[in-house]
Amino acid sequence: MTLKTLNYGAYTACLQDRPLAQALDVLKEAGLSGAEVNAGGFIPSPHCPVDALLASQTAREDYLGIFEDKGMSLLGLNTSGNPVSPLPNEGLKHSHDVRQTIELAGALGVKEIVTMSGTPGTDPTAKYPTWVVNPWNGIDMEILDYQWSVVVPFFKEVDAIARDNDVQVCLELHPRNLVFNVPSFERLIEETGATNVKVNMDPSHLFWQQMDPIAATERLGSLIGHVHAKDTKIFPGAAYRGVLDTDFGHVPPEAEGKVPVAYNYWCNAWPQDPAWRFVAFGLGHDTAYWTRFLAAIAEVNPEMNVNIEHEDAEYGNVEGLRISAANLLEAAAAL
Repeated sequence: MTLKTLNYGAYTACLQDRPLAQALDVLKEAGLSGAEVNAGGFIPSPHCPVDALLASQTAREDYLGIFEDKGMSLLGLNTSGNPVSPLPNEGLKHSHDVRQTIELAGALGVKEIVTMSGTPGTDPTAKYPTWVVNPWNGIDMEILDYQWSVVVPFFKEVDAIARDNDVQVCLELHPRNLVFNVPSFERLIEETGATNVKVNMDPSHLFWQQMDPIAATERLGSLIGHVHAKDTKIFPGAAYRGVLDTDFGHVPPEAEGKVPVAYNYWCNAWPQDPAWRFVAFGLGHDTAYWTRFLAAIAEVNPEMNVNIEHEDAEYGNVEGLRISAANLLEAAAAL
């Protein structure tokens, strides 16, 4: 296996303060060969003018020309959000974004998009989404039964749209979603019969759940359609917090740099002594581990797109991407 077997890029969400062409320069200088761009969901999409691209073949050709001019590939579109939320300013928008992003991917010749299963409310009258963590109580099973009755039809529709556009819809196994681990994804496929719904294998969310991404990769096999290169570090706070922790804080509306998740909502402040947090790729697990992980991915698909997602607040965005890229390419070189 050679370094060029898998496709190594990065998700440009952390570079939204600069134009797409400049963001691609940052990735190329870091040794990467492609990019994944945001097209909807929780965060804005300055690197992907979805409506304009859908409306015009010329606009699409010009857009792809930006990548070609930089010697870079477009390795995926991202629309992570909550498409089944009962909040109209979240669920309606995010479900529209998923459908539209699939259509755009097909028009651009992009073969995969990344999103999430989302989380419905407790029942048809619910105002807010509810994530059931441990359904030991019989009431929780009623909630889950309702939530599956919402998610399954939605992803039957999504699968049909994806199949019509020759696109794979890759779900991130992200906590606070109905589909957040291997068994819940397997259930989704069983109940929908989906052929074009896959997993976005993002190890970072598996680590803090005490899952092994390599074992999960081996079990899922061809159900993996995309990869995020993202790391997590467990901290001493886990000894007394555990990993299911609600000790987050409000972020005031006037705060700079807040990360949006829906209209008038944004990410909360992390605990001061957390049980875990996302770190630059290679700072939570060593090179040898990541080489084994990449080998497992290559067994699934030797041409898989592997994109860095940088969310380490300890480093600036460019610095963090460079650290992650160096560690990713070092692990890849050992394949």
